[in-house]
Amino acid sequence: MGEFWPVEDVLAHLAGSWRVRRSVRDLSSGDEGDFSGTTAFEALDGGGLLHRESGTFVWRGVARPAERTLRFLPGEAPGTADVRFADGRPFHDLDLTSGHWITDHPCSADLYRGEFTVYDADRWRTVWRVGGPAKDLLLTTDYTRLDGS
Repeated sequence: MGEFWPVEDVLAHLAGSWRVRRSVRDLSSGDEGDFSGTTAFEALDGGGLLHRESGTFVWRGVARPAERTLRFLPGEAPGTADVRFADGRPFHDLDLTSGHWITDHPCSADLYRGEFTVYDADRWRTVWRVGGPAKDLLLTTDYTRLDGS
């Protein structure tokens, strides 16, 4: 996968349902896990999208249900997003107008560095590198649009 696919409006592009596959690697211990499920981006009253992810996370051979909710709100510049946790706390900014974006999220003493890449209308990827005293992780997530969304 080489070239980036520019996105004029990130919220319009993400709207709908996506199949999700995430690999999780603990770089300090060598442990690996994976998540598989779906993410739905649904319209929020007042603008933006509600991101609901649900599926199964397998870690050290144990499968557990997993879910998370985020809010993708209109960003400061047209076509961008301000991503927030479900409780409204800031997470990161998102600008995919070039098809590629790098952003940071400090979390206590750890730093999350996210790289977003859009491959085409129906495929995109996030790679989060988490480093600090508490975590040393690499999370790679591939999103594929579900038919009809």
